[in-house]
Amino acid sequence: MSTTATDTCDVAISGGGLVGASLALALRGLGLDVRLIEAFPVDSAAQPSFDERTTALGNGSRRIFEALGIWGAMAGHAAQIRDIHVSDAGRFGFARLTAAEFGQEALGYVVPNRVIGRAMWQALHDSNEIRVHVPARVTAARFDADAVRLTVQGEGERWELAARLTVAADGAHSLVREAAGVDASTTDYGQTAIVCSLRTDQPADGIAYERFTPDGPMALLPLQAPWRALVWAVATADAPALLALSPAEFVARWQRGFGFRAGRAREVGACASYPLSLTRAAQVIAPRCVLLGNASQALHPVAGQGFNLALRDAAVLAEVLAAGLGDRGARERDAGDAALLERFATERSRDRSAMVGFTDGLVRLFSSRRPGVAPLRDAGLLLFDVLPPAKRALSRISFGFGSATPRLARGLPLRR
Repeated sequence: MSTTATDTCDVAISGGGLVGASLALALRGLGLDVRLIEAFPVDSAAQPSFDERTTALGNGSRRIFEALGIWGAMAGHAAQIRDIHVSDAGRFGFARLTAAEFGQEALGYVVPNRVIGRAMWQALHDSNEIRVHVPARVTAARFDADAVRLTVQGEGERWELAARLTVAADGAHSLVREAAGVDASTTDYGQTAIVCSLRTDQPADGIAYERFTPDGPMALLPLQAPWRALVWAVATADAPALLALSPAEFVARWQRGFGFRAGRAREVGACASYPLSLTRAAQVIAPRCVLLGNASQALHPVAGQGFNLALRDAAVLAEVLAAGLGDRGARERDAGDAALLERFATERSRDRSAMVGFTDGLVRLFSSRRPGVAPLRDAGLLLFDVLPPAKRALSRISFGFGSATPRLARGLPLRR
């Protein structure tokens, strides 16, 4: 195995999944030397980000992808969410949200991760501004005053990359975050998400369902006809038995818990599962380092907002770098400048804290079995159903909680 001399760059992104690739695309045109380091090619069976799972994109995320020039490659595979129906299993509480109430075409879109990945990586391939190292991974990181020195392992070679700014987009168990000395807390929800495609005898018609049960929520999302995406959170102890059921037994069990509002289940695809927890880094920046995506926070999928939050983080980081470095000469351009990173952390603090609290609160509220809680939450759902201001606020959730909307999400260029 050969080892080459130290290379240098302005920005190194460790992790080329949904979030890391989005940031790399956003940084095009800023005149920065950007390196994207990813362990698995986009079409590899081992690629954990761009598999058959789906991602719910809010309108803010759609606009960011439009600004990045990649929404066109996804739109034909995107299923609109025009209506959302929320219910409390076995109780009277329910609420509805419709795009037509707010003059919107859709409240969001459901897109297969593999489609998003192909669009992102095709754009990266077409760009001559981003240098991509794949397959390669960061195996060590040393934080010095002038740069973060990354040890990068590729195919048959290893080298050192000195980056003025390193972005950790390498997942909930981030090596870069650990090397930076940033602590992270993890709350185990005691739930496992079972994810699969499901076909019923009724068309999806743009309706997304969120049904809360004592063991966890069931989300049924529209996909390209005739399929829907099922995300079923169950008690972790019950997951192995459910996954071991035959397809007919599995859909019968699901139907008993969900009901027939979406029709009768006819077919189910292969199931995957993953444990559910809340992981939250103590801070989103360290000297010459920014944490993004699951390295910063990994949320419960109850509201489908984890990636939308991370994409806003990436958009604002690109915006802060564009504003802070735009008028500087090449020698003065320091993407890891502490003042820039502090500005990013400050601008994203409110939205991040509010979204973490919102999703965590939903999980705890609807899984609580304390006496008196269920009637109160059902009354809250019914009250929400008749309050237009509350509905209007929730319909704009993908634009952020209490923070300025990123320029890319407003259809504006990064530079003012």
